[in-house]
Amino acid sequence: MTTITTNPPAGQILIGDALERLRKLATASADTIVTSPPYFRLRDYQTQGQIGLEDTVADWVTALRGVMREAARVLKPVGTLWLNLGDTYARAKREGGEPKSFVLAPEKMLLGLEADGWSLRNRVVWHKPNGLPTSVRDRLACHWEPIYLLTRSRRYFFDLDAIRIPATSTLTKPATVSTPNKYRSVSRKRPAWAGPGAGINNGLDDMKARGLTAHPLGKNPGDVWSVPTAAYRGAHFATFPPRLIERPIRAGCPERVCRTCGTAWRRAQAAPDIGAVAVLGTLRKSCACDDRSWEPGLVLDPFFGSGTVGLVAEQLGRRWIGIEINAGYARQAHERIEAARSAA
Repeated sequence: MTTITTNPPAGQILIGDALERLRKLATASADTIVTSPPYFRLRDYQTQGQIGLEDTVADWVTALRGVMREAARVLKPVGTLWLNLGDTYARAKREGGEPKSFVLAPEKMLLGLEADGWSLRNRVVWHKPNGLPTSVRDRLACHWEPIYLLTRSRRYFFDLDAIRIPATSTLTKPATVSTPNKYRSVSRKRPAWAGPGAGINNGLDDMKARGLTAHPLGKNPGDVWSVPTAAYRGAHFATFPPRLIERPIRAGCPERVCRTCGTAWRRAQAAPDIGAVAVLGTLRKSCACDDRSWEPGLVLDPFFGSGTVGLVAEQLGRRWIGIEINAGYARQAHERIEAARSAA
């Protein structure tokens, strides 16, 4: 197989099968992947070769794992994968579950990805406050979906400071800085109740010892994101709300990467004396290359659909490449992104 060393120009939608198109992209060229593959037996994209209409959930997992193996090659070793993947109720046992039961499609897919070398770092709950009502009478309506954060390396790019949210005390006062307690020591001893997998959980004590009531840039946003679904006028029926994927792109895709070696520029840590003023640290070159030129990081979406990933990536100043099997959806996504460019 010919080795690909250069990708097509960013800002393009590549029409065709995701696996075949990924094979033509350069190794270790994407900084992050943000995508939502077809769920098992929930949508018919009316395109030959589509993923999602397999007879069994095992066949669906096999097909999707093949795509993700190639995506792992294209992703930089320090890159992240943000995977929105919902479940399906079985209608017949042959599909992979008891009738009326979840087939556990995401869980079975995650076990396959783990076997392929991926590590699951987060299960993010996408809470839909405007979730649609349902006529079903023997179970609860589902108003959330998962987004999984997966990685290939123990150390990877993750810009938490870029997605922090304002921190307030129990009295709703902004986070402040007081005089550090020079005499207070923070215990690093594991408490007696902690099992071998438990953390020490002394982060709050550490901050108080330094005179902080919270991180000066705000708090970690956590893994429950309440984001309403958003209407889309095109024919595509499974769309991301743009707000939902701002955090994955901000956290997972560097604002700048070295143009020579592709290494992400890193932020300087926030100074502890800036009080409640949220000031992001300055981006700094973090490789040994003599060349100081840079370009924005690259976001990849192998199941581009209506183009929301590209739209948001562009708004956040990142490069992007999308892959879409349905030419009609690709055309709609292109028109949508072009309209946003014209309006900017």
